[in-house]
Amino acid sequence: MKALSIAATGMQAQQFNVEVTSNNIANMNTTGFKTRRAEFQDLMYQSQDRSGSLTSNSGTIRPVGVDVGLGVRAAGVTRIGTQGSLANTDNKLDLAIDGQGLFQVNMPDGTTAYTRAGAFQLSPEGMIVTNEGHEVAPGIAVPENTVDIEINQQGVVMAYVGNDTEPQELGQLTIATFTNEAGLKALGGNLLQETPASGAAINGEPGEPGFGRLMQGYVEQSNVSTIQEITKLISAQRAYEMNSKVVETADQMMSTSSNMR
Repeated sequence: MKALSIAATGMQAQQFNVEVTSNNIANMNTTGFKTRRAEFQDLMYQSQDRSGSLTSNSGTIRPVGVDVGLGVRAAGVTRIGTQGSLANTDNKLDLAIDGQGLFQVNMPDGTTAYTRAGAFQLSPEGMIVTNEGHEVAPGIAVPENTVDIEINQQGVVMAYVGNDTEPQELGQLTIATFTNEAGLKALGGNLLQETPASGAAINGEPGEPGFGRLMQGYVEQSNVSTIQEITKLISAQRAYEMNSKVVETADQMMSTSSNMR
């Protein structure tokens, strides 16, 4: 009986759905986190009678076929890149991107990672870094005795050093966009990695056409909707229960047939 194995794939799919949803809820307070959505697709079909096949010598054809599906499987996890709300922090090194784009991060192995989390700090050498200590591209050093830092919406970093009344320009922050941002690979630690599915990074300055602007003293909050995630949990639970009911029913049918005299 195929019903047992079909229902089992349904239970596995809903378990996967709950895992994705639980990760969203766990990260509802993670800076720059983007909610994920589990995607599914039906498995192959076994054709017992094909539609369009001849049913008589006079040329009549079968209007519909008999195709029995074999269940469902997880097809992927889509990253939903809608804008999260901006929260004021009054920290001069906190940056939020209002619009499209990702900060670029120089990794220790020489590769570039990408993030929406703009909660930055200063390293012991005065470099602007992430919370994990990775340099924010293109690598901007803040001089000693800096009393204030200004970062405008176009990403120009300026510092007031000592008693100077005029700021020093330290560098220009750039951001990147992708043709298919959902194709980026999540590395953990709020970092994403370029993949063949995402396409190559398109670099630009904040505020240019197609690129968001920078907001100093703000961080982007997670775009997770608690109500939507709880609703998805309830729906997944009900679907899991229905599939388990199919397993129970199929077992009872098999028991009935085996006990026939």
